[in-house]
Amino acid sequence: MSMTRDAFRPYTDAETFDRIVEYDSVTEMWAKCLAEFADRPAIEDDGKTYTFARLEQDAASVRAALSGLGLQKGDRVGLLAPNSYDFVKSYLGIVTAGFVCVALPPHLDEMTVFGCTMKYALKAVLVHPALEEKTAFAKTHGSRSVFLSTTLPEASCPMAEGLKAEDPCVMLFTGGTTGKSKGALLSHGNVLQGTVNGCYGYKEVFGQRYMLVLPLTHVFGLVRNLMTSLYTGSDLFIVRNNKDMFRDAAMFRPTIMVMVPALAEMCLQLGKKFGRNMLGESMKTIIAGAAVVPPYLVNEYDKLGVLLLPGYGLTESANLVSGNPESLKKPESVGLPFPNQELKVVNGELLLRGKNMMIGYVGEEEASYDEDGWFHTGDLVRFDEEGFLYITGRTKEIIVLPTGENISPAEMETRFNELVCVQDTQVFEDLNERGEHILALEALPRMTELQGVEDVRAYVTAELQKVNESFPLFMRVSRIEIRDQDFERTPSMKIKRYHRV
Repeated sequence: MSMTRDAFRPYTDAETFDRIVEYDSVTEMWAKCLAEFADRPAIEDDGKTYTFARLEQDAASVRAALSGLGLQKGDRVGLLAPNSYDFVKSYLGIVTAGFVCVALPPHLDEMTVFGCTMKYALKAVLVHPALEEKTAFAKTHGSRSVFLSTTLPEASCPMAEGLKAEDPCVMLFTGGTTGKSKGALLSHGNVLQGTVNGCYGYKEVFGQRYMLVLPLTHVFGLVRNLMTSLYTGSDLFIVRNNKDMFRDAAMFRPTIMVMVPALAEMCLQLGKKFGRNMLGESMKTIIAGAAVVPPYLVNEYDKLGVLLLPGYGLTESANLVSGNPESLKKPESVGLPFPNQELKVVNGELLLRGKNMMIGYVGEEEASYDEDGWFHTGDLVRFDEEGFLYITGRTKEIIVLPTGENISPAEMETRFNELVCVQDTQVFEDLNERGEHILALEALPRMTELQGVEDVRAYVTAELQKVNESFPLFMRVSRIEIRDQDFERTPSMKIKRYHRV
């Protein structure tokens, strides 16, 4: 199936919707931004405000430094920097010069940085001064990369001309469908499709006030947070330390934020305790994704006057596959598919192809696409009668019981997570005391909803057991455990899956 952009027209006024236009390259988009928003604030970081025009001046200095090395169009340039203005100007400078930005997560150790310079044939690496020590091994052990500081002298250099939608733009790391970290290469067209998709499904799009708390080396932070903010002439405040987020929000007063569900949960509980102004008095919209969004969050944020919109995407799809403009009516859904892509379901698994889909994995034997050009997401899904998408599990997480029955733990967890007293759950295969295979459940209570409950464990266990008994016999968990600490999580705040059997 596929869907046109007109499916999202009812959710935005006509004038705003008609301003959402597509571009083939970051250079084309950026030139339009400069023509329209030159004097507006683009980035706020570390107490300084940078206009769109100033950001272009600094990106031009990056282009000049890299062009002076004799690099050719399509050459790969590493970027090792934390969330900062230096990251933004360097990224823009690299890709508008026609080079490919390889976004290196700042937590990488020096051996991995060295390995990346070799595996991905990086011609140069721009390094933030705070991370300089992570390049020491590469510099002394044969790396052919030229290392430059992100602090560069002022210089002018025009943007590359003639960049096309199919030209490579940025490489981001992903767990992929097998769990192994890989480099997904996105084209200019991919990035711009993801950027434009971030404008669909809500009313106030242009001239917003964004806050950045997600990593810029993650597709959700780079495409939906940074690129859509620039595209819409918005002001982006970079939170340097997430511990200062609420202080920053009170000062900056964002109108929109992009979050993972675990962070949205934390903000909600503090907002309910201390008032909605914990997120700033101007907050109107939260875009949530990168993990399952509990319906509880949608409904509770609505009580605070904030619209929370779940979505779904992958690094391989330049982040955005679908977004839910009807979250209050369909809080369990990840929304309507965005335009310029095809979706089909084979044996329950979602397959994708389209303008948003990556060029492929770099330096990997794993095939990126099947023989018909479809990308296999590994996500189990269903569509309702109105075309809204629902995620029901992961193919690699399917539990095959000794009886031969297939169990999707994510589908069961969704049901358990509908309980207001439950924040998160994990269903997994384990062994009982007799060595028999069983299904087990661990649950993290939502303590803010359990004030006054004398025996929290007994109460939550009883509520979970009611849901458990609604499943067919073969799906029921045999053991329920209540946690007093959060689950171990990945850098993107997803729960790490147990592999006990």
